[in-house]
Amino acid sequence: MRNKSVNAKLLWVQFEDVLVPRLELTVKERVVYSHLLRHSLVVGKVRVQFAVMALARTLGLCNGPVRHAVRRLDELGALRVLKRSHKTGHLVEMRLPEKIRALRRYYASQAAVEPPASALEATDFWKTWALRKAIHDRERGACFYCLRRTAASVRCLDHVVPRVRFGRNSYRNLVSCCLECNSRKGDRPAPDFLRTLYRLGRLTPAELDGRLRALKDLAAGKLRPALPENGK
Repeated sequence: MRNKSVNAKLLWVQFEDVLVPRLELTVKERVVYSHLLRHSLVVGKVRVQFAVMALARTLGLCNGPVRHAVRRLDELGALRVLKRSHKTGHLVEMRLPEKIRALRRYYASQAAVEPPASALEATDFWKTWALRKAIHDRERGACFYCLRRTAASVRCLDHVVPRVRFGRNSYRNLVSCCLECNSRKGDRPAPDFLRTLYRLGRLTPAELDGRLRALKDLAAGKLRPALPENGK
């Protein structure tokens, strides 16, 4: 069964920035879904057929976690199991992020404030000086992590999800911070680093709560920078 062609780049942006954080997918669920996505919607097909044992072997996982991941993705509406057979395996229908029932409210709220396939979502904010400055301007001269006012000479951009873990150059994953926090954080998860700053007395309990909420807002696309007038 063929589907109309999809914008693979936009689909992957939606997967990384909306579907994964908002559905709180585990690493194994994310691996299973992305593999099925690659062999269905990305190549223009709605349905994909597979055997759990073969899929587990391909992904280097055990059968149990793969079976559980398929079941939960079905419960979330990220896919729909059409047929299950010991002989032919699973036949599933994949869903685009905007068609997933658990995300419909999110997309409805976004439609009220920005057009579909917003240029903001597809923009690489690492690409030019003006785009990097837009991230710095969003933080208004303060380090996203420790909240200290930061001079331009000791200010840099940090990937909340590190690039070694496939973190993107999206406005949802880039923050302005001081060089000290950038160096201290390294490849650690941002929530863990914020709790370290709290233990070191660099953040108050209220500030820690605020920063953890800001991380969620960032991933949800609520902390939007202003695009340069010429878009570059």
